[in-house]
Order: sequence, then C-alpha cells, then structure tokens
Amino acid sequence: MSTPSPAALIELDAAVKSYALRGGAAFTALHGITLRIAAGDFVAVLGKSGSGKSTLLNLIAGLDRPTSGGVRVAGTDLTGLGENELARWRGRNLGVVFQFFQLLPTLTIEENILLAMDFVGKIPAEQRRPRARELLDLVGLSDQAAKLPSTLSGGQQQRAAIARALANDPPVILADEPTGNLDTETAADVDALFQKLTAQGKTLLIVTHDVSLARGAHRVIQLKDGRVFADNLQTPAVA
Repeated sequence: MSTPSPAALIELDAAVKSYALRGGAAFTALHGITLRIAAGDFVAVLGKSGSGKSTLLNLIAGLDRPTSGGVRVAGTDLTGLGENELARWRGRNLGVVFQFFQLLPTLTIEENILLAMDFVGKIPAEQRRPRARELLDLVGLSDQAAKLPSTLSGGQQQRAAIARALANDPPVILADEPTGNLDTETAADVDALFQKLTAQGKTLLIVTHDVSLARGAHRVIQLKDGRVFADNLQTPAVA
C-alpha cells in the first residue's frame, strides 16, 4: 500500500472485493475503490441495494478483507492484521452503529455501554460508569439508564446504540442505515446527534438510503455497481 496521507484518517487504495460463487464463478462487489476521508469529516455513502455500500463499510471496519488493494484506517494498514489483532484494533478505533441496534436484550442500557468499555479496557475502570452516564446524557437518555432495550422506542434504542459506539472514545464512527427503521421525526433527531458528534471532532461515515440524512453530511459519495458514481456533492445525484 502507498504511504499514508497525513490528512486522511480513512484511505482505500484501489480496493477490490470479489466473492466466489458456485461453479467457480466470481462476483465483484467493489471495483478498485480509491478514497481519502479526512479526520472530522461527515461522509454519507448512497447507493441502491447491491451497489457495494455495505461491502465498503465492512472493509473499513475490518470485518472483511479486500481481494486486492489496501485499506488503512487511523494510521493502521488493516490488510496486515490477523483476526485477533483486528478485533483489538476495532475496539479501540471504531464505533459501529447497526441498523437493528444489536443491544444485548438482558442488559440495561447503561450496562450495554459499560460492557463495551469492559471488553476493550481502554477506559480506566473507575471512569467507566461516569463515562456511561455522560454518554447517555449526550444522547438524551440519562433517565433511561436502568431500562432494558425492549422497553425503549426504536429511536431511543438507536440513540443508545450510538452511545455504546462512543463508549471507548473512537476517532471513527461507522453507521449502517442508522435511520432505516425510524420515523421522520426520530431520524431528524439522530441526524442532529451526528452533527453534534462531528462538531466534537469525530469522523463519521454512514451508508444510507435516506437522502435527508445524506444532505446533512459534509460529503456525499454515491456508489453504483461497485464503483464511485459521484463524489463531493452538495446534494445526492440521481443515478
């Protein structure tokens, strides 16, 4: 991989991802993607189903590996890490927000956040509970700390998932369709929270079908058939 750009926090160099199919054929989900995303950027990735959005997110998260090309995030070349190294790196450097929240149902909202800190060990033990409460306050859920996820609305669960993603103070937040299951008003609340996080210096990359959410981003990248169709747009282009 080439020498990292000092201004870029996320870098992809000619990243290709192909999957083997039955009969020896292959499907290429990403075709030579080259991207540079600077620290503090709020980037939205748009595209129809099958355009490669989730594959791109998985490469940046280290959940999948490129077939060829390189991926560097937060100064680390992910292609050179083993699975255990990737897990440790991911816990310290990334916060991931899933479309379906993936909160542990038997733990309270506060316990979900504490578990994320306990697992990584980046935050000193005596600071974890105060930090969990601070994060719940940030997302407007300080009065819901002792409740189980099932007792919260979808919007509240998504905000709790964002608080959990922030637990270890990662420089990069990745979100997969974060407003896909939310009503318009709640989606707007999540958008406002993302704006607040960007103002605090976090780097956000979201994949979404939500044009309204994408309009709040600094930069919009549109994928089509595994290639960058448009970039640096003020508003999304129509494919």
